[in-house]
Amino acid sequence: MSLKYSNKINKIRTFALSLIFVGFIVMYIGIFFRTTMWLMTLFMLLGLLSIIASTVVYFWIGMLSTKAIQVICPTCGKPTKLLGRVDMCMHCREPLTLDPSLEGKEFDEKYNQKRQKES
Repeated sequence: MSLKYSNKINKIRTFALSLIFVGFIVMYIGIFFRTTMWLMTLFMLLGLLSIIASTVVYFWIGMLSTKAIQVICPTCGKPTKLLGRVDMCMHCREPLTLDPSLEGKEFDEKYNQKRQKES
């Protein structure tokens, strides 16, 4: 069974979007505790914190995205952004690298770790 890889920027954006939905769900759970004011307030605040956290993550990935290297994917011909030594195309999931020592090797996200055993 092979792992499904995805572009790093898209992974972080998906995480931020999931934080928004989790925040809304937590807030809706708070509605069930209308009779207990402190419990309802707790759920509403937790939901709000989740939505604020997603805003921070979206801002962070936006800043990170402006620093990412933009390349044209050789397979689909569309522009995509690379974070790290290896990444996937945002459109066709083609493994991409700018490191000449990694060309021709099988894609592995471990190449992006700073401390890695050389084999």
